[in-house]
Amino acid sequence: MKLIPSSAQDLATVSALIAEHRDQPGALLPLLHAVQDALGHVPDDVVPAIARALGLSRAEVHGVITYYHFFRREAPGRQVVQVCRAEACQACGGEELLALAERVLGCERHSTRADGAVTLEPVYCLGLCASSPAVQIGEKLHARVTPARLQSLLAHVADTAEVAP
Repeated sequence: MKLIPSSAQDLATVSALIAEHRDQPGALLPLLHAVQDALGHVPDDVVPAIARALGLSRAEVHGVITYYHFFRREAPGRQVVQVCRAEACQACGGEELLALAERVLGCERHSTRADGAVTLEPVYCLGLCASSPAVQIGEKLHARVTPARLQSLLAHVADTAEVAP
């Protein structure tokens, strides 16, 4: 994993978020969510400041970031495609959809394509178990996704992220 130092503006943003959340009970998760909402990820170089502010070890903060699939340690691509791999979605073809997404996007799971256009993330539960399999593209959820429908959705991703289908 390549470590790109955060900009002064990003560090100032994180400092303001720490000040906003530091005294909140159970502040770590809300603070990490706020940092990711603001920066798109939780950079490794802000972990020591978060740990100090909350009286935690860097290992504790790092452990939470790496435990929850939602948190990213690197900036995502311009478009993020998430394919559910929870049991209901797997039973209805989720693994096939993930493999198809890899082929169509030219991007392996858990990675961002070299051109920065798209990040492909397998996730565990998008909350649409009764309507599986599910995919999320950006902020939009899609239920009962078939391979043909996924190809159509990914063609739209191609248009908006300048991805070659």
